[in-house]
Amino acid sequence: MKVEIYSDGSARGNPGPGGYGTVLRYVDPKGEEHIREFSGGYVETTNNRMELMGAIAGFEALKRPCEVVFTSDSKYVVDAFNQNWVGSWLKNNWKKADKKPVKNVDLWKRLLAAVEPHEVTFVWVKGHAGHHYNERCDELATTAADSDNRMEDRAAE
Repeated sequence: MKVEIYSDGSARGNPGPGGYGTVLRYVDPKGEEHIREFSGGYVETTNNRMELMGAIAGFEALKRPCEVVFTSDSKYVVDAFNQNWVGSWLKNNWKKADKKPVKNVDLWKRLLAAVEPHEVTFVWVKGHAGHHYNERCDELATTAADSDNRMEDRAAE
């Protein structure tokens, strides 16, 4: 099953109120398009945590192993996989090359568990450049960040 996941994160201040937006797209064998959207807002968080939450929301929504093209304007998320930062962090007990601890380990662990059963291609797109689904994710993320119905992000840095 081939699925496309698009995600974006937003924070109003860093830290500050934030949100994520995610779009899942699947075209079934009959050629019919299926779209699911997810979003959530947090009282105080960081942009990077929301970028991770957008990815997590998409992967956790998948109910069986899939072939996934994950697209985001977050170099933080995309490069972590494409440049194998994650592999280095795991090998070095969640320490970066400069020996400092990796931030947002709670969400990285959650994302790694969610990604694990899938065959994933990570694609970076320039933000705010007219990419339809990236723009939709940004809209979902900023709406969630600005909503009155935001959650607490207990581990925000």
